[in-house]
Amino acid sequence: MTARGLIIAAPHSGAGKTTVTLAILAALRRRGIAVRAAKAGPDYIDPAFHAAAIGAPSVNLDSWAMPNALLDALAGQAAERGDILIIEGVMGLFDGAPGTAGRRGATAELAAHFGLPVVLVLDVSRQAQSAAALVRGFAAHDPAVRITGVILNRVASERHRVLVADAIEALGIPVLGAVPREAELALPERHLGLVQAGEHADLDRLINRLVATAQNHIDLNAILIAAAALAIDSRVSNKSPASKSPALPPPGQRIALASDRAFSFVYPHLMSAWRSAGADIIPFSPLHDEPPPERADSCWLPGGYPELHAEKLAAADRFLSGLRDFAQTRPVHGECGGYMVLGQSLEDASGKAHAMAGLLGHSTSFAKRKLHLGYRTARLLADGVLGGKGTIVRGHEFHYATLTSAGDDETLAELYDGEDKPLGKAGGRRGRVSGAFFHAIAAAAD
Repeated sequence: MTARGLIIAAPHSGAGKTTVTLAILAALRRRGIAVRAAKAGPDYIDPAFHAAAIGAPSVNLDSWAMPNALLDALAGQAAERGDILIIEGVMGLFDGAPGTAGRRGATAELAAHFGLPVVLVLDVSRQAQSAAALVRGFAAHDPAVRITGVILNRVASERHRVLVADAIEALGIPVLGAVPREAELALPERHLGLVQAGEHADLDRLINRLVATAQNHIDLNAILIAAAALAIDSRVSNKSPASKSPALPPPGQRIALASDRAFSFVYPHLMSAWRSAGADIIPFSPLHDEPPPERADSCWLPGGYPELHAEKLAAADRFLSGLRDFAQTRPVHGECGGYMVLGQSLEDASGKAHAMAGLLGHSTSFAKRKLHLGYRTARLLADGVLGGKGTIVRGHEFHYATLTSAGDDETLAELYDGEDKPLGKAGGRRGRVSGAFFHAIAAAAD
């Protein structure tokens, strides 16, 4: 494997690493460089922005949920047609779940596993020379993780830049850029993170501004020079992750996939794995009142934002009746938002209840909010589209919705958190229909 790469990380969430990553990705593409991207950890939204910036899919890499063979396969495939692979980190560089080193989901673990250098994005809006002490600590914290440079973000003035940069460069660590404080570069957010890339009417304008920012304030030549060869097992990287590394089996040969603003949280590596296994994916839009295509033999309702479109979904008679008819003869599975739509009703933020598909017995509410966030391990209690009875699937939860009624369906899985502590039974199954708030990432290695 000769492809080169680097990781863009930060000391903490909110430092601006997504904006900086997008600026670098888009600016390198504008130069004619075949740039590829990946996102550390479980995240649906950032990879969609990556894809918009580079014109190619971005993939998730997660050391907690994915076996090493799958990590190598995905990174190798992402990099094989590119000149450089840039991985955006998650949270702070060393942040992750408690547990075994190398299996915590931390960005630093990807740096060590792939042998890639780290460019650290620092929000210096409330400090000056003290930033150097922070960089010194990050550089010395783990000998397996190399800080190759720093990009300063939210710089107030030229004097501010000089104070910070001089202190950091005295450590022997170069400053590769200094991005000024500029509100127009901020990406709008909502309750599950950034507003999705596909919902931006002026996305092209934003990308153009990010390109200009990178060209004016980041040393792109130094970024390219800093990249290093990926240290991965080439025997794994060129093989299909679907057939050679654990992912998830396709739920059918022809998969009807709900795909619109209400249903958009689908991991690219799962779509790739299903296609590699010979499955066809047939998108349809519930928001446009489309039923699952009749030629499909399974239906997948992914997560997304059905709580923002509950009234429209409740009025989508062709979708709901078609889904009910489909479920009589073929499997239907819902993840998180999809699970909410499979239930009896969904209560929106105002407290108004909207009738849903009624294929499972539970009801949910977005008015009665509670944050559910973290890694999850699921042990399946029956054969189904996620695998056979007893299969262990690793994934995560991230939602604010609550169950107002659990219903009386059979349970889908026993759930454990990122520390392997039991969380009890979760999800439901009735006939050919199943669902849970749990998002699946990969089957656990044997």
